[in-house]
Amino acid sequence: MRDFRYETLPVRVVFGAGAARTRVAEEIERLGARRLLVLTGKSGEALARDLSRPVADRVAAVFTGVRPHVPVEVADDARGCAVAAEADAVLSVGGGSATGTAKVVALTTGLPVVAVPTTYAGSEVTSMWGLTEGGTKTTGVNPVVQPRVVIYDPELTVSLPAGLSAVSGLNAMAHCVEAFWAPGRNPISSLIAEEGIRALATGLPAVVADGADMGARSDMLYGAYLAGSAFAVAGSGLHHKICHVLGGAFDLPHAETHAIVLPYVLAFNALAAPEAASRIAAALGADDAARGLVQLCRQLGVPRGLREIGLREEQLAGAVRSIQDAVPPDNPRPVSEDDLRRLLLDAWAGSEPDDD
Repeated sequence: MRDFRYETLPVRVVFGAGAARTRVAEEIERLGARRLLVLTGKSGEALARDLSRPVADRVAAVFTGVRPHVPVEVADDARGCAVAAEADAVLSVGGGSATGTAKVVALTTGLPVVAVPTTYAGSEVTSMWGLTEGGTKTTGVNPVVQPRVVIYDPELTVSLPAGLSAVSGLNAMAHCVEAFWAPGRNPISSLIAEEGIRALATGLPAVVADGADMGARSDMLYGAYLAGSAFAVAGSGLHHKICHVLGGAFDLPHAETHAIVLPYVLAFNALAAPEAASRIAAALGADDAARGLVQLCRQLGVPRGLREIGLREEQLAGAVRSIQDAVPPDNPRPVSEDDLRRLLLDAWAGSEPDDD
């Protein structure tokens, strides 16, 4: 076995049906928080107020201005709200955008975050933060943004529509796939990633077929937790660099972008990472990793190409130039400008992934 380093992250995980309604008060009390900033998006405001009712006397402010990709102006408004309320903790309720906004509040204020995810982003167990300004998304890693507590409650995801469940779950799967060749990969993170793929591949078709299937919803949240845990240690690679550029520059929907691009990056890297590809395929229950993933995407009704979510063909050239500067030097396979152009064109058109 090769030498490796593995660092566990200091996060408390509370997992179970109904946990969001029965455990929030206890977890807030454990932190000793007395002035909460409740942070969510407009569509999640009713749920956030409901979940925070047991600690209503500690809610100092409610921020509902969350937007995808965490625009810098939203981050500034959220920070300002926290400071004005003299908040001593943040309770975020929602998907990756809510968690991401809570993280950037923590980045400059140091406030502890209790995260209650309602999608399968997985970012709630990572120390990565991101901000978008002027069409450019900047990311970083800082332990201060890591939520102190994450409460996973499958009941909160039952209302998640089938299409959003599918792309959100595939976004989580992207964390697992990339963990096999990201800079911080190690035997432990690879085991976690493999189990995460297996859980997500099991849960995804069942959730899309029957959104009220609590067993499948639990599988999905479990897989999302594992995905975030693997990603937190291994870091990001080519896939995430591509998606961050596309999302920041063209305001494409986050989960859909990850879901569409993933099979193309997997097919590109598979030949140079045969062991990883074999383990990914086995976890998917497929003979070939990329083809198995494509088959799953088709089964789930994921948009077939980036053009279906708003990217125009004339925007591809600018995207290639921006991504070229962000390509990880340790990607399993060298990435030329022509490689990127071909990969993005295929992902834009929805062509079958090419592994040559």
